[in-house]
Amino acid sequence: MSSERDRAHLAWRRAERLRKLSDRVVGVGPWGLGIDGVLAWVPVAGTIYSVGAAGLLLYEAIQAGASRPTLLRMATYLGLDSLSSGVPVLGWAVDTLFTGHAFAAGALKRDIERRHGRPEAALRERMWR
Repeated sequence: MSSERDRAHLAWRRAERLRKLSDRVVGVGPWGLGIDGVLAWVPVAGTIYSVGAAGLLLYEAIQAGASRPTLLRMATYLGLDSLSSGVPVLGWAVDTLFTGHAFAAGALKRDIERRHGRPEAALRERMWR
């Protein structure tokens, strides 16, 4: 069975993958566009993706033992992101620009780093950039 640290680092890596997929498949400087932003313009599909990805992030946070304030912060970001995807046109534009999944993933990653440090693979990847 894996240790608490291993489980947290697995959650860190999964959150990073989901962050990139949702909000940063294509990046230009500080801006990015991911599946969440594209699907925001497809009625129902955008909401389904947004809520599903939010559920996965929150599941990973719970499995990693994230603190209550981190879970609350994540739920706020993800709730705003998911709610905006349900509003035609204006909400879709907000969902495209508001990277709620990236904010929530960042909050989880910071929580894990405070308690367990950065995953080894992330440190190696950073060295090669």
